[in-house]
Amino acid sequence: MSLFDDVLGDSSFAPQTFGPQEGFAGILLGASACDGHIADEEVQSLMTILSRMKLYQHVPPQKFNSMMDRLLGVLKRGGPEKLVELAVPAVPPELRETAFANACDIVLADGVVEQDEKEFIDGLLTKLEINRDRATSIVQVMVFKNQG
Repeated sequence: MSLFDDVLGDSSFAPQTFGPQEGFAGILLGASACDGHIADEEVQSLMTILSRMKLYQHVPPQKFNSMMDRLLGVLKRGGPEKLVELAVPAVPPELRETAFANACDIVLADGVVEQDEKEFIDGLLTKLEINRDRATSIVQVMVFKNQG
């Protein structure tokens, strides 16, 4: 613990509440970083996905950037696991399969699915409470989408 932590308290993992926008983006950012690095293709895919969604349609650029900065801060301090732990409860039930599908898309964006990414997706399936058969169908479609 640092001197600042002694004086200010250790706030690195202070409880944070995410809204639906942060929750959804947090899952996708976690998917981008789950293998220990964020590839350019993953960043591009993340930004494309979010820019197309109605959920972010009326978010001003400054607010969007602040949201992403906050998510990146959680990612840097706690890793993808902590980010997803905070993000999942904020994702509305009707967007959970969408978040899962897009997380799969991001994992596939760089053309390589590493063991860390496989484990991340398997864990995300459980955390988002998605039926395994439904998840298998989603993964198949995302693999087809990303071929070639």
